[in-house]
Amino acid sequence: MANEYERIPVPEKALKGPGKFWGMYAGEHAAGTEFMIGPLFLLNGVSLQNIFIGLLLGNFLAVLSWRFVCAPIATKARMTLYFHLEKIAGNHLVKFYNLANGILFCFLAGAMITVSATAVGIPFHIEMPGFDSVYPNSISFVIIVLAVGAVIALVAARGYDVVARFANVAAPWMVLVFLACGLVALKQIGAANWEGLNQVWTESILIAQKDGSQTTMGFWSVVLFSWFCNSAMHIGMADLSVFRYAKKPSAGWAACGGMYVGHYMAWIAAAFMLAAQIKTTGETAPNPGVMANNVAGIAGIICVIVAGWTTANPTIYRAGLAFQAMIPGSSRTTMTLVAGIVATIAGVFPAFAFKLLDFVGFYGTVLAPMGAVIFADWYFSKRFNFPQFAAEKKRQSLNPSVLLAWLIPVAIATYLIKFMGISSWFCILPCWLATAVLHVIFSKSLSPKSA
Repeated sequence: MANEYERIPVPEKALKGPGKFWGMYAGEHAAGTEFMIGPLFLLNGVSLQNIFIGLLLGNFLAVLSWRFVCAPIATKARMTLYFHLEKIAGNHLVKFYNLANGILFCFLAGAMITVSATAVGIPFHIEMPGFDSVYPNSISFVIIVLAVGAVIALVAARGYDVVARFANVAAPWMVLVFLACGLVALKQIGAANWEGLNQVWTESILIAQKDGSQTTMGFWSVVLFSWFCNSAMHIGMADLSVFRYAKKPSAGWAACGGMYVGHYMAWIAAAFMLAAQIKTTGETAPNPGVMANNVAGIAGIICVIVAGWTTANPTIYRAGLAFQAMIPGSSRTTMTLVAGIVATIAGVFPAFAFKLLDFVGFYGTVLAPMGAVIFADWYFSKRFNFPQFAAEKKRQSLNPSVLLAWLIPVAIATYLIKFMGISSWFCILPCWLATAVLHVIFSKSLSPKSA
C-alpha cells in the first residue's frame, strides 16, 4: 500500500499538480449528495430566483474559504488535520474529536451509499424506502447496501492516489449526465420561458407542501447553506489532509470545479428532475434512482451509482484517517475498512440521506470550529504571544484552551438548533469566529508567558 504520510509532512517528491485536485473536487461534488440536496431545496419552498442567485454567491464564498483559509496552511505545514491538531490540542482531546469526526463522516458516506443503492435496485424492481423512512423496508435493500458499501470501502482503502484516480475518470462523464438530466427534465417540464418555468416550480412547491413539506428557506438560508455545507472541509480544515499534497496554495481554486459544476449546475439539475417528476406523476418523494431513471434511463441509473461512490470514497478516506489518528501505529488501510463498515451500516438507514440538509448543517456546526483553532494557532500565536503547537511543546495530552474554545460555542449552538429551532447553517460562522477568539483568549490566560 502507498505511504500516506499520516504522521509526517508530505515530502516534495509526493506533491501533485493541480489536475489531481480539479478532478477530485469535480467528482466529489458532482456526486451523490447533489441528487438529494437539489430536490430538498424545492421541498423546502426555496424560490427559483433564490436558488440561482443564492447558490451563485454561497458557492463563491465556499471557494474563497478553500483557497484562502485551508490551502495556505495545508501547503506550508503539509500535515493531516489530525496530526496538526494533535500538536495543538493534545492526543487525548484529538482522539475524542477524531471519533466524532470519523463517525459523522461515516454517516455522510452512508447517506451516499443509500443514494447509490436506490439506483442499483431499479433494474431488479426492488421497492426503495419512502421519503419518511427511517429503517430499511426489505432484506433486498439491505443486501444492495452491503454490496455497494463493500465496493466503496475497498476503493477508499487503496489510498489517496486511487481515490483521486477514480474521481478523475468518473467526473467528466458524470458532469455530462447531470447536465443531460437537467436538460431532459426541463423538456419534461415544458416551460417556454422564465415565467413558465417559475410557474411550474411554484406549483411543484405547493403540491409538495400538501404532502407535508414546509417553506423554511429564504435567500440567506440558501447562501449560508451552500457556503457551509462543506464547512468541515474548508474552514474546518479537514482538507488539510488533501491539500497537503498540493504544490501551491492556488490548488485551492480547484474547489471551483466542485462548487459550480456540482453545487450549482448539479443541484439545479437535480431540483428540476424533482419538479419534472411532480408535474408528470405527482410524486414528491426525491428518490435519486427513480428520478434519474425517469429522465435518463440506464445512463441516469449508472450516474446515480457512480455519483454515490465518488462522494463516499473520499469521505471514507477522511474517516479512515480520523480513526487511524486515534490509534497511532495502526494501519490506515484497516481503519479505512472500519470506516467503510460503519458507513455501510449507516447506509442501511435511509433517514441519513433524506434528512441531508439538517445533517450536513449540524456536522458542520460540530466540526468546523476546530478549524478555527488551527487558523488562530497558525496566524495569531506570535502576534499575541502564546505558544504555537502548545500541546506538543508542553507535552500535554489535553490542552484545556482548545477544549473550552471548542465546546462552549458548540454547546450554545446545539441548544439553539435543538431547542430554539434555529437552522444549523446560521450557527456555523458564529461558532467558528467565537472559537478562534476564545482560543486566543484562553491560550493567553492559561499559558505561562515564558512558554
